Amino acid sequence: MRPVYALGAGAHPWGKWPDKPQVQLAVEAMGAALGDAGIGWPQVEGLVAASSRFEGGMGWGLHANEVVQTVAEQGIPCINVGGACAAGAIALQTAYSLIASGQYDVVAALGAERMPKGFIPRPPGSKDDRTDNDYLRWVAMGATNPAYWAIEARRRQHDHGTSAATLANASVLMRQNASGNRYARYRDPLTADDIAASPMVADPLHLLQICPVSDGAAAVILGSEDFVQKSGKAAVRVAGCAIGSGQFGDPARRIPTIASTVREGVSHTSEVVGAVRRAFEMAGIGPEDVDLLEMADNSAWHILAWPELFGFYEAGKGDWMLDNGHLAIGGKLAVNPSGGFLSFGEATTAQALLQVAEVLWQLRGQAEGHQVQNAKVGMTAVLGLGANGGSIILSR
Repeated sequence: MRPVYALGAGAHPWGKWPDKPQVQLAVEAMGAALGDAGIGWPQVEGLVAASSRFEGGMGWGLHANEVVQTVAEQGIPCINVGGACAAGAIALQTAYSLIASGQYDVVAALGAERMPKGFIPRPPGSKDDRTDNDYLRWVAMGATNPAYWAIEARRRQHDHGTSAATLANASVLMRQNASGNRYARYRDPLTADDIAASPMVADPLHLLQICPVSDGAAAVILGSEDFVQKSGKAAVRVAGCAIGSGQFGDPARRIPTIASTVREGVSHTSEVVGAVRRAFEMAGIGPEDVDLLEMADNSAWHILAWPELFGFYEAGKGDWMLDNGHLAIGGKLAVNPSGGFLSFGEATTAQALLQVAEVLWQLRGQAEGHQVQNAKVGMTAVLGLGANGGSIILSR
């Protein structure tokens, strides 16, 4: 397999953009990525798009085709992949494989989404299929996503004594990081009092401890070592790139496998942990080598729990790490220096690609206003419905 490099990245700012069609968000993000890479559409040999459930794609999730038909019909292969909130990572891994295999030299990965209002209010699954557990848990149980994030947070409080103040500090930190990020939707500072005053959504999680939904788009251009050498352009290596699905016996009991038996040796959130472990193995490094982690913080609980699951430190230590400033920009492990999902709001299919873009800019020293100094290795981690996980490691 050939080495693969990140040549450039681009994004459309996160927010609500009712006057911009989804394809326009995508085209703007792609244009920014091409400009960042210093190339044009004629150099792009393939496009992989994260397929949206909510909008666009010619009604079939054909986002890559829609984009190239809008701007550059050159006969390049268009690949459209699913994976819900992990779709962007799957798109990146697909683009990576096309280059690593030697088939192409320059491939782009793209995600763009316009989300409905609310906590992803449209139930997943099919109302016409009574065996569709994911539809039933929304409609029959009323268990939207915040419900089981709250269950995890309550369990952590029981197991590790996590305080309401520490859960609040997670959101405070994310907003602090986002204050200097021009792509973030929410940049105003938060206090613990602000969080406590916001509505309780699912005890113990308040509104400001749960990621909202947003519109946004991001793209990453990958290239082969041959292309990098011929072009003379600076590039950052994709050192690890892995996707995965859940394992039977996962103690998270991810819906729709809520009745699964917990099995010894199977990690909580196994779809993501498995991807992270494979990315580490592929890169030949460990948690101690990572300077920054861009991970899915769908809630304040994730900030505390996920780095523990990935092996950065032992279970329960996340509270101390957060409260003592070690997860901040300038700390031992900068978690979500971008501001994370809590500051952006999740634009499902675009979110994982924004993570990769953020890591690329950080390693180049271009994350103005929220830069992790002297960052050499950055990692992403994302979770998607259907027990999909993804993790990418960039290094310079």
